[in-house]
Amino acid sequence: MFDLIIRNANLPGGRKGVDIGVAAGKIAALGQKLEAEAGHEIDATGWLVSPPFVDSHVHMDSTLSLGLPRLNESGTLLEGIALWGELKPHLTQEAIYERAKKLCYWSAARGTLAIRSHLDVCDDRLLAVEALVQLKRDIAPWIDLQLVAFPQDGFYRYGKSEENLRKALKMGLDVVGGIPHFERTMEDGRLSVQALMKIAADEGRLVDMHCDETDDPLSRHIETLTAETFRHGMGGRVTGSHLTSMHSMDNYYVSKLIPLMAEAGIAAIANPLINITIQGRHDTYPKRRGMTRVKELMAAGVPVGFGHDCVMDPWYSLGSHDMLEVAGMGLHVGQLTGMSEMAACFGAVTQAAARIMNLDGYGLEPGCHADMVVLQAEDEIEAIRLRAERLFVIRRGKVLAQSAPREAVVNFGDDTRRVDFTRANLG
Repeated sequence: MFDLIIRNANLPGGRKGVDIGVAAGKIAALGQKLEAEAGHEIDATGWLVSPPFVDSHVHMDSTLSLGLPRLNESGTLLEGIALWGELKPHLTQEAIYERAKKLCYWSAARGTLAIRSHLDVCDDRLLAVEALVQLKRDIAPWIDLQLVAFPQDGFYRYGKSEENLRKALKMGLDVVGGIPHFERTMEDGRLSVQALMKIAADEGRLVDMHCDETDDPLSRHIETLTAETFRHGMGGRVTGSHLTSMHSMDNYYVSKLIPLMAEAGIAAIANPLINITIQGRHDTYPKRRGMTRVKELMAAGVPVGFGHDCVMDPWYSLGSHDMLEVAGMGLHVGQLTGMSEMAACFGAVTQAAARIMNLDGYGLEPGCHADMVVLQAEDEIEAIRLRAERLFVIRRGKVLAQSAPREAVVNFGDDTRRVDFTRANLG
C-alpha cells in the first residue's frame, strides 16, 4: 500500500510508462504497472515527471523590489549595484522577508523546490540575513533554501565585509560567496579569493563566488578560484558563478583553463537571462552574447547549472521564477541545439544544479525524497519548448501545487480543434 502512485510517467532520459510509488515521503518503488493500491493516484500518461526544478543562483534579498528607489535605466550591472546601495538604508527585515516569501509562492507554482540565494552581507544590520534565515526555517517543509554569505560591495572594498561574513555564517548561512572582480584592483580580487577560500576550508563550507562578471577578458579570477580549489582539496564543493569574461577570453587561454577547472572539480553556474541583458553594454556592433562558454564547459565534464539570478529587482525588470524560461534562454544563447545539448539544458535546472548544491535525497530513484513535477510535455525538450504547464508539483509525496492543462479552442467555421502545441496534438 502506497500513499501515492503516479501512473505511466515518462522520465528524463527516455524511460516511458513508469509507475512511481510513494510511501512516507520517499520514492519507494519504480516500475512498469506496479500492482499495488494507493491513497491517491495521478494519471501521468504521456507526461514527463521530473525531479523538481533547482535555482542554483538567485538574490532573494532584492527580489520583487523593482522600482525601489527607481528603475535601472541603463540596464548595467553597476547601476543596479548603485540602486541597491540607495535602497539599503530604507530596507526593513519585514519587507525583505515578505518579498522573499512571495517569491517562494511563485517558486512552488513553477515547481522550483530548491533555491540557492546570495545575501548581501555588506549591510552592517544584516537585515537580509535575519530575514532569510527565518524564512529558511519557515519554508523548509515546502522549499529547500541554501543561503550564501555574499560580500556584494567587495571583501576588501568594504571594510567590515569579513566581520559581517563571519557573523552571517554563525547566524545560519551555508555557503561562502565573493565578488573578486568588484574589488579595487585585480590584485585585491586575487587576494579576496584566497582569503575567502581559506575561511570556507577552515569552516568546512561550500563556496559559490560571483566570478568575472564582466566583459573584460583579462578578468581571470576563475583561474585563482580553480587553483585554490586544488590547494584546499575542495573539489566538488566550489562553484564559479557567471564567468562571463570567459566569453571574451583568448581561445588558447581557455583551452588551458577549462581542463584545469574539470581537473579541480569546480562547477560553473551561468545566469542566461541576466548575462544576455547586462553584458555587452559597452559594445556597439557586433555585441557579445555575454554568457559563459556553456557548451565547452559541458563537453569538458565541468558541472554546469543555470540560475535565474534576478526576479523584478534593480538588475532585471522581468521574470516569474520559471526555470524552464532560464533553460530556454541558455539553450538559445549557447547555441545548444543538439538533442543531447538540449537535454543538458534541462539538466542544468534539475540534476546538474542539484549536484552543484550537494542536495541530499534529490532524484527519481527509490530512497529519494518524493519531490516531483508532472509536466504537460512528453520529454525534456518539449518541456523547454513549451515552458510546459506544471500540472502537479509534489513535495514529500503530497501535492503542493496544481494547474489545469493549458490549451486553446480554435474555431475555423464548423471545424473546432483543441490546441495545446504538444507533439501528441499533431495527429
